[in-house]
Amino acid sequence: FNFFAHDNTFFRFDQRGNGLSDWEPPDITFENFVEDLHAVVEDIGIKSFPLFGLSQGCAVSIAYAVKYPKKVNKLIILGGYSRGRAKRVNKEDYEKTSKIEEMMILNGWENSNPQFRQFFASGFMPDASKDQMDSFNDIMKYTTSAKNAARIQKVNDQIDVVNLLSKIEIPTLILHADNDARVPIAEGKFLAANIKNSKFVQLHSNNHLLL
Repeated sequence: FNFFAHDNTFFRFDQRGNGLSDWEPPDITFENFVEDLHAVVEDIGIKSFPLFGLSQGCAVSIAYAVKYPKKVNKLIILGGYSRGRAKRVNKEDYEKTSKIEEMMILNGWENSNPQFRQFFASGFMPDASKDQMDSFNDIMKYTTSAKNAARIQKVNDQIDVVNLLSKIEIPTLILHADNDARVPIAEGKFLAANIKNSKFVQLHSNNHLLL
């Protein structure tokens, strides 16, 4: 964030149901995420800007850039995907994994014992130091509620913006860790193969969240 803001104005916002945004939104949908981004842009009053998306934020950024093409002049995508887990893995495997994760979220997210959150932290950044892992574990329960975390994960799993990729005309930089434990590098390569004016950069890391 410091790098982005060094020579430019950099805006970051909390997704609905997260952080300082309302924790009791009436709906949590992918369409909401896109329109929330638009609401922030309109409130700020910027006309044309580069947009950075991380993880599920990449699909939101893609959908926003297609819906509001005059707003976005460049895309930067890190650890992104156009297909959520439900759209890219075997149905039986997905249902089994998603049920286990939902149970862990609802039963352990807000628990004082971090063992359930540790499961997610290890998937996001397996190479983190103990201090980094402890910090991530501690902050998770303050970023959103267990109920919201489960709702958001379900929405993210159903993401499908594949049909929008061919409509992206702006320069797009796609970065992906070669051993990303959360989103396979094949998803980053898929984006690059289907977005015309894109450049793919493979990063040497095991982490979804870069350290």
